[in-house]
Amino acid sequence: DSNGTGGLWSAASAPTSELRYLRRGGAYDKVEILPLDLGGGVRTFAPARPEAFLEEQPFVECNATRARAFHDQHGRDESPEAELFRLKVHGLLAKVQRLLDHLGVPFWISSGTCLGFYRQCDVIPYTTDVDIGIFIRDYKPDMVSLFSTHDLPLTHLFGKVEDSYELSFRDRDVKLDVFFFYEEDAYVWNGGTQARTGKKFKYVFPKFQLCWTEFLDLKLRVPCETERYIEANYGASWFTPLKKWDWKASPPNVEENGAWPVEEWPQVIQLFPLPDS
Repeated sequence: DSNGTGGLWSAASAPTSELRYLRRGGAYDKVEILPLDLGGGVRTFAPARPEAFLEEQPFVECNATRARAFHDQHGRDESPEAELFRLKVHGLLAKVQRLLDHLGVPFWISSGTCLGFYRQCDVIPYTTDVDIGIFIRDYKPDMVSLFSTHDLPLTHLFGKVEDSYELSFRDRDVKLDVFFFYEEDAYVWNGGTQARTGKKFKYVFPKFQLCWTEFLDLKLRVPCETERYIEANYGASWFTPLKKWDWKASPPNVEENGAWPVEEWPQVIQLFPLPDS
């Protein structure tokens, strides 16, 4: 069935088959469906490229009951400014999805963007940025130039590919933060850098797999273990909104991680003026 995001979704079925896609819900790009003659007068339909269905594509749905409970308790900002921000976030995520799909780079919504999805099926209207995560193994250097040629100029570069890499881009007045995740045997982590001091920070998460979801009418990835991911970053009180947040101290999963040598600062701490400034 169509999911409204330009793709297809499937519901889980009774596990009467060894095919994995029958065991749980999934999300798929739109495919051509062709009639199939099984013989004996039995006809059915099958995808033109059946291999797309043989790979598991787990799908997790935003919990509308939890979102209603959140909005009943804390309200939903429907001011013109908040509605405009929702439109801007949708447009930015759609553009990022198109560009990264072109490069073959999978990403997921992370940090505050992921929290808004999981907690309230919505963006957090008092934020001013969009957060995504990418495994460092999937990074491609062409990303920066491709974004720049599509009106997403690079504004910040922290770290280096082998350590604590982080990029920020600007879509008019909305910032896009791209956090790169490094995989260890027992956990994954992303890094942060304080521009003024060169201090390094490390944010540790339990290992996770990626699932599809529908958010802002887009088919996007999230960590399958979404609540565990959110709780690592925001603690057990993640359901309660916080408008004051110190990225260096507030997250329960943050650790100090040394500092960059001063001689490396020109390479690992780069701030770029916007083209029209």
